[in-house]
Amino acid sequence: MKLQPTTSNLLPQLKVCGLTKQDQIQELIAMNTDFLGFIFYEKSPRYVLNHLSLEEISTIDHQGKVGVFVNEEVDIIVKIVQHANLNFVQLHGDESNDFITELRQKLSPKVGIIKVIRIGNIDSDNKDKIAQTLSCNLQPITYYLFDTDSKAFGGTGKQFDWNILNEFEIPLPYFLSGGISEENIGNIDTLKQQPFALDINSKFETEPGSKNIDSIKKFKTLYQHNK
Repeated sequence: MKLQPTTSNLLPQLKVCGLTKQDQIQELIAMNTDFLGFIFYEKSPRYVLNHLSLEEISTIDHQGKVGVFVNEEVDIIVKIVQHANLNFVQLHGDESNDFITELRQKLSPKVGIIKVIRIGNIDSDNKDKIAQTLSCNLQPITYYLFDTDSKAFGGTGKQFDWNILNEFEIPLPYFLSGGISEENIGNIDTLKQQPFALDINSKFETEPGSKNIDSIKKFKTLYQHNK
């Protein structure tokens, strides 16, 4: 899969995650949202299979459908990808490099893999873990995604200290997630390596899984204007 460049003069793409409603999905497609995120983690309040079937997801006409998984079995991920016609797998748990390599072998070459790096307290141990993850075998991975660490594996609406990203050479294009909002969008300019895409979720909801489309439109207009 062809990787996108990450130069600072390119406008970040937009991913809206935690989708559960067909009408909202169609509105997001109409406004040219780049990535649509569906959470396949049963403990999440945005667990998509409580609202949509795999067949319904498969019929959504979009090239950026992302399935979010947390410590799921390889064969189950592959089955869901095939039945829901997903374009990307987002690994949000503690998946090892061996796991990702096996998954890559079993997935269609057309399906990309997004590996999440969860960032919590910034101490030397956590910095070492981030550095170690970024130095692992990159072959199976298409993009990284940086998110705020939590026991709930995302969807906290909380921002981690983005400045930590300036301490690393990030070898792949990356998604930035974790509490992105209208209030902090301007701070993205402080990042030496600009994100390939922005990932928004809980800050733009009326309740878990129900998006505030007007707020997303306003946000998209704002960050396009800032660039």
